[in-house]
Amino acid sequence: MMIKTTTLLEELDRRYAELKRNKWLRYFAVFCRIALAFGFLPSGLVKVRGERFTGLPSNHPLGHYFEELLRTGYYYTFIGLGQMIAAILLLIPRTSLLGALFYFPIILNICVLDYAVRFEGTRVATFMLLANLFLLVWDYPRLKYILPFSRHEDRPVEETDKFPALFFACVFAIVISVVVINVFLFDIRPGNSQLECTNGCTNRSSPTACQHFCDCIFKQGNPLGACLNEYHGEKNLSADTESKSKSR
Repeated sequence: MMIKTTTLLEELDRRYAELKRNKWLRYFAVFCRIALAFGFLPSGLVKVRGERFTGLPSNHPLGHYFEELLRTGYYYTFIGLGQMIAAILLLIPRTSLLGALFYFPIILNICVLDYAVRFEGTRVATFMLLANLFLLVWDYPRLKYILPFSRHEDRPVEETDKFPALFFACVFAIVISVVVINVFLFDIRPGNSQLECTNGCTNRSSPTACQHFCDCIFKQGNPLGACLNEYHGEKNLSADTESKSKSR
């Protein structure tokens, strides 16, 4: 078993070395580092300055979260400082791995939060998380020494100009999948404003229930879970009433 495990790790190292020498993948890694860094620098700076991070209304689930987070004082500043440090470390080649490691728990938390409150920015947060994971895999030769794997010496490799069509096809497929999944993942979202929320009620099976959901969020300021329970209850009641009327 030990021999098979060692052989598998050696094969993974060999395959990785072939991918590592591809200049297009290196360009993609640089792009991910820059994009992730500039994704955190502005938001981190806002928090360090102690300013309100978002224009979302306080009755919006995520807007309410950031409103309360702003009131935590230096914890709010601490989060912004952490984002800025992670971004700066990513921009420096020698510290890029440290930046990716520092970045990962922050963007993972943001991604889970966005999905929990059904924020419209879930797609962007998902892309940032996937890009961060790519950077961690890209720095596998340095990262593997803190992982419980067998250690092998890195071998010098020659650069190739071959365009990794399959890799970028997979990247494109993942991007499309994230977009499509997010479209069908939630039956209703509060949107970023009451107008955006109510505009989405037109094509729904129960527009009235949707309108009440929007009012529950933006006018009454109730928690997302309570508004969802009210929406689903009213929607089911409307469906039952419609079914009974058709059967008569």
